[in-house]
Amino acid sequence: MRVVICGAAGQLGTDLVEVFRAGGDEVFPFDLDLDITDYRLVMERIPSLSPDLVINTAADLDADRAELDPEPSLRVNLTGAQNLAMACLEAGCPLAFISSDYVFDGRKGAPYTELDEPNPQGVYGKAKLAAERFLACTLPRHYIFRTQWLFGRGGKRNFVKSILRNAREKGYLRVVTDEVGTPTYTGDLAEIIHRVCRSGQYGLYHATNQGVCSRYDFAREIVEIAGWKKVPIEPIRYADLNLPCPRPPYSPLENLNLRLRGFPLARHYREPLEEYVRWLLENDAL
Repeated sequence: MRVVICGAAGQLGTDLVEVFRAGGDEVFPFDLDLDITDYRLVMERIPSLSPDLVINTAADLDADRAELDPEPSLRVNLTGAQNLAMACLEAGCPLAFISSDYVFDGRKGAPYTELDEPNPQGVYGKAKLAAERFLACTLPRHYIFRTQWLFGRGGKRNFVKSILRNAREKGYLRVVTDEVGTPTYTGDLAEIIHRVCRSGQYGLYHATNQGVCSRYDFAREIVEIAGWKKVPIEPIRYADLNLPCPRPPYSPLENLNLRLRGFPLARHYREPLEEYVRWLLENDAL
């Protein structure tokens, strides 16, 4: 396949490029060299490559800034996604879109399936949901992958890196107990996306590793794996941080559609987390 990957320099994009190339596909990676918010540019560049698949991992992930200044986030997370959908319509190929658990309010009290009704509370989640709906209405052949709490070797920052940096530099941590989800390794997620997109089984998927934890418990696991058990971690509430964007307090994603369609589920998050923390420390990659 000829595969265009937008946001190719990010955490997930880096692994997607590697996985698709390893599978024998011809990959065209774009990052800042393709402004997906520029409709004319996108319509010129994407169809001219005659792609068999476009994957959109490009996103503005700063959910707190989006609450204070929505337009930059909306331009990337909504307008950019719409532009790529229109380019795929012109090129006659499917689009895979990466969405988020932020489309839910986190009040269900149980893991969310693809059958649950979204109810985003912040600008970031609303933009992701609007992009999902535009894609579903525009392209009959599409893949939507909702995921959460990503960590991986690509990109510049993630929760795991932040915890290790703060533990090393400050000697203590303050982490919320009332935000619960599933940490997801981008290498495993990339394998799921590759498998599904090669199958041609279009639709909406929740795609994460397995297991559930709070941010607080996740932080404890990270420092434990690093061998830094003596680092004190103060449990706090989300409200203590006084952040602009409301996070879903309980939003694990059940991988129902993957299971129903016979795709193998990813491993428990603890396994790749151990590998990743050791890799970070061995390579001084914080």
